[in-house]
Amino acid sequence: MRLIFITNVPELAEYVSDRGVERVMVDLELLGKVERQGHLSTVISRHTFDDVGRIRRAVPDKKLMVRLNPVNLGGRDEVERAIDLGADVLMLPMFRTAQEVEQFCALVDGRVRICLLLETAGAAANVADIVRVQGVQEIHIGLNDLHLDLGRTFMFEPLADGIVDRLAGSITDAGLALGIGGLARVGEGLLPAEMLVAEHVRLGSTAAILSRTFHRNRITVQDLETEMDFADEVAKLQAAYRKFGQSSPDELLAIHREVALRVAGIVRDKAAGGQAS
Repeated sequence: MRLIFITNVPELAEYVSDRGVERVMVDLELLGKVERQGHLSTVISRHTFDDVGRIRRAVPDKKLMVRLNPVNLGGRDEVERAIDLGADVLMLPMFRTAQEVEQFCALVDGRVRICLLLETAGAAANVADIVRVQGVQEIHIGLNDLHLDLGRTFMFEPLADGIVDRLAGSITDAGLALGIGGLARVGEGLLPAEMLVAEHVRLGSTAAILSRTFHRNRITVQDLETEMDFADEVAKLQAAYRKFGQSSPDELLAIHREVALRVAGIVRDKAAGGQAS
């Protein structure tokens, strides 16, 4: 499983890349993000183009992913700067139509890989057209913004109610690489990471972002080493992925049903407690 780590700290990028992380992501997305997530407990990155160059120099032999802003009037300049600074993969967030994807692909013009971050109700509705756009190699389903845009109360509802199944089928049937959401540590969370890893296997996903819950939002190597054995926790995720890769379809379906039951219970608890996601 390809694991992605979001950081703009060169020393941390080098550290995690030596311990099982295949891609480092610099997150330049800001347009509309405060409006969407500013009221939530999510962390909004404030990375810059200078960070792209610094991370490139820190991990010259690893794949560097850069998440840009949604399609906008400055999109051409963003694409050019990211490519000039050494990005290997460009991620487009918050698109809704195949036309937006076509516009982005035209700007990139085959020079680097494109990973779409599918995280809107519009993109979910238009996925059949989106997967046919030439120039896209990967699609990552972003569960946080997707559940918000769909009006759900819990991030994993789209995984439980069949929406992610439908999207994953369209993506993999088109021959595109699939990634889904983020992962925390094995054994932790309302939905333990190993159950979500089983869902990755069942759906044909080969990539996930290491969530801030995974590394507790530590931003220095010293703090990360104090908090966790990073390499060991990564190894646990990969071991779970290999283990579930040997499971039968019926075994994976049984885990999916358990995920759906747990999600339903969490949603009920949120409704009873009046909690926001």
